[in-house]
Amino acid sequence: MNEEHLKLCSSAEWAETVQKWIIPWVLDGVELGENVLEVGPGPGLTTDVLRRLVPRLTAVEVDPDLAAALSQRLAGTNVAVIHADASDTSLPAGGFSGAICLTMLHHVHSPELQDAVFAEVHRLLAPDAVFAGEDSLDSPELRELHHDDTYVPMDPVRLPGRLADAGFSQVEVSTNEHAVRFRAVRTSARQVG
Repeated sequence: MNEEHLKLCSSAEWAETVQKWIIPWVLDGVELGENVLEVGPGPGLTTDVLRRLVPRLTAVEVDPDLAAALSQRLAGTNVAVIHADASDTSLPAGGFSGAICLTMLHHVHSPELQDAVFAEVHRLLAPDAVFAGEDSLDSPELRELHHDDTYVPMDPVRLPGRLADAGFSQVEVSTNEHAVRFRAVRTSARQVG
């Protein structure tokens, strides 16, 4: 993440956007359960909101400096921060009651690695658990913000098939003016062939 983008993602303005608009839209009608996985918290403004909504939260962050800072800041809370690649976390399978991923998938280096993140989240979820998330829609302004940075926007039209290919069912994808939202359910054990 370039410095300008990191500054924005750490700002009070972004914290307000996350709290007022993004998380309510993503979680509208969604129950994540007791033990939730957050994929890619970055500086942790999403984590600050989510930790008040769920009993236990595990945040997986690939950037070592962001993971260390978030872990230190949230020590002694209901949040465990894991420094790991979300496409291969080495966490035990089936342990999470829900998962959430907020405005971070465009930072994953390729669609194939994004698909690997989907597959890993599927592996980590308990049967019938929900995976909910959101990412920004492609725009010239976002491309400019991501100069000298990874920017792989999600195609909302292809997203349902990609989540289904990772093993999810009951996939729902919708968009608003700025973002794409998705919800999907981990295939239950009795549905696995």
